[in-house]
Amino acid sequence: MTIEVGRLVASTIADAASVALEHEPVPADQVVSGAPTTGHLVLDDDGGRVVGVWEMTPGAMHDTEADEVFVVLAGAATVEFQHPVADPIILGPGSVVRLTAGTRTIWTVRQTLRKVYVAP
Repeated sequence: MTIEVGRLVASTIADAASVALEHEPVPADQVVSGAPTTGHLVLDDDGGRVVGVWEMTPGAMHDTEADEVFVVLAGAATVEFQHPVADPIILGPGSVVRLTAGTRTIWTVRQTLRKVYVAP
């Protein structure tokens, strides 16, 4: 993979499924259960949109979402929608989801979840 300061070099490949991510513990005020960690890497940022990889280990956490579309590469999780209220979704490899900025969620990860996301 060739990345120059947050930009993929044209005509190269990024292996989002195996790229190494540095993890940090989820802040205590966001943890619902377990001791989850998250890691991410920005693959491309052209100022108009960001493409990246994000991963979370097993556990549960509260989050407030940004506008994004993502595709799950690996893992298993459930996302519950606290506000606005909506039915929970079950995530697995191949799931494609759009989230809206400001949506409050609870992510419960059963198997380490890795996704590629695109955000404005």
